Amino acid sequence: MWNKQWRLDTWQRLSEPWDVLVIGGGITGAGVLRQAVQAGLKTLLVEANDFSFGTSSKSSKMIHGGFRYLANKQYSVTRESVREREWMLKEAPGLVKKIGYYLPVYESYPLTLSAFRQGVVIYDLLAPKWDHRTVDAARLQAEFPGLNMAGLTGGMLYYDAGMDDSRVLIRVLREACSEGGAALNYTRAESLLRRADETVCGAVLRSADGRTTEVQAKVVINACGPWSDELRAQVGGEAHIRKLRGSHLVFSRQRFPAREAVTLLHPKDKRSLFVVPFEGTTLVGTTDLDHPKALEDGYAEPFATREEIAYLLEAANFLFPSQALKTEDILSTFSGVRPTLQNGASDLPSKVSRRHALYQEQGLITITGGKYTIFRIMARQAVEAALTQLGRSPSVPKRRIFDKVDFGALESLDRASALYLGGRHGLETEKLLAAAREGEMENIQPLQNIWAELRWAAREEGVQHLSDLLLRRVRLGMLLPDGAAGVMDRVRTIVQPELGWDDATWQRELSDYRTTWKKYYSPEPG
Repeated sequence: MWNKQWRLDTWQRLSEPWDVLVIGGGITGAGVLRQAVQAGLKTLLVEANDFSFGTSSKSSKMIHGGFRYLANKQYSVTRESVREREWMLKEAPGLVKKIGYYLPVYESYPLTLSAFRQGVVIYDLLAPKWDHRTVDAARLQAEFPGLNMAGLTGGMLYYDAGMDDSRVLIRVLREACSEGGAALNYTRAESLLRRADETVCGAVLRSADGRTTEVQAKVVINACGPWSDELRAQVGGEAHIRKLRGSHLVFSRQRFPAREAVTLLHPKDKRSLFVVPFEGTTLVGTTDLDHPKALEDGYAEPFATREEIAYLLEAANFLFPSQALKTEDILSTFSGVRPTLQNGASDLPSKVSRRHALYQEQGLITITGGKYTIFRIMARQAVEAALTQLGRSPSVPKRRIFDKVDFGALESLDRASALYLGGRHGLETEKLLAAAREGEMENIQPLQNIWAELRWAAREEGVQHLSDLLLRRVRLGMLLPDGAAGVMDRVRTIVQPELGWDDATWQRELSDYRTTWKKYYSPEPG
């Protein structure tokens, strides 16, 4: 679908009139595209960088209600989120997976085990469901060998969900495009177009190779997440976004094993943190810090600072002192910027509300704030506003966001592999398997990924750069040592012919990727 000819074909269509232009290729923009197409609107999405380049490839990999938000009395946000979590677990099996979260409680914590138990009960009732239990110290020790037992009073077990954020987004986008939508990465909306009455009616687009064109659209939707205010400034919108950085550490499962997730409070400031199993590795996160303009203007991507890395290591070593984790044990790091709404500059970042908001200014519709888990709700509200602006009934068809996959039809795969690949690739899974060559059905050890995913991504998933492939389509750059340097020869053998790169292009892309990985994803970024 997004092969070599796709960009040329789509670019030639840009002169056509569009009902909706979506600016921003994160999960919210993808959700808008999906639901706008389902509402019968001719819709184009553009993203200045790669799809999911920003926040939507750098989240904490959780579909969750935000248990910690209860302490800040964000009940409506939590209720909305846990219900969307339950919807995604039912509609996207294999792609979104149920995970048990253990909450060990220590004497040093500001709340007692009884108080945490009440919080877990409220968390479940908001869903509504009843899926939790109290666990004693012995059970916690058995589940997590090496757990800090000093001052442990017991714990709770509750359930949230996990996912590969970039793969969720790619599936939503591709299924939208399979039904008539259009999407282009590396296509920047440089400026908004105006009618005589000053209302927005499109945008000037510039591709990465320098081509420009004007796109006319009856409605323009701003889904730029943390960068929404920059686009809103063109229509005189008052700034509303407070950019918060969340950083994470990734460890090999062998060095830091975690079959289930753990919720903990940092020993220094008692902020909630998580240890989460992710794609065969263990993830520790997240921080909550204001993201200064100096770090945004001077760097192409956010990154985990030295202080954040030390902070996260301190939390992990408090919980598992026998692990004695050090910087050299880290496989990779990553950092994302969250679009939170301003509610008082004096508030601590960890207490800022995760509510979302919709603004309509001179014809520009902006949907921003919120969190990954509620992308469907946010997108629906934006499409309803677009339909109203078009003079139509604001009724978005209640259809599936994720196509239904018949996992039993993937007869060449065992059940676990069928769920994994079918969840990630949806109805395209059989085409992916058919494209596999000899030896490419093998796992890329120690991960669940298979080599055929690299071929498919290079051939059909809009890859423009090696970083797109290794940091977003198939996350080898985050999940294997040294940014996957040890498997790069085989990666080259598979993807170079598919991408049509000569040797000089491959070497340039490899050099650029290594620079990007070292600066933004390595154990010592910056």
